[in-house]
Amino acid sequence: MAALIRPRDGRVIGGVCAALARRFGTSATTMRVIFVVSCLLPGPQFLIYLALWLLLPAEKTASAAW
Repeated sequence: MAALIRPRDGRVIGGVCAALARRFGTSATTMRVIFVVSCLLPGPQFLIYLALWLLLPAEKTASAAW
């Protein structure tokens, strides 16, 4: 399993679904569909997405590595 880091490539909004997809070995599109469908159910899905967006570190770029 990969680390839970928001990637620089493959982002649509914040990169949370791309990070979760990379972590669990699925495609980002599948993770986005799961998220959208889960938003139709009652619960704090949108708040969890926002919290993960703020809490997950972004992937470092090559220029920021030095």
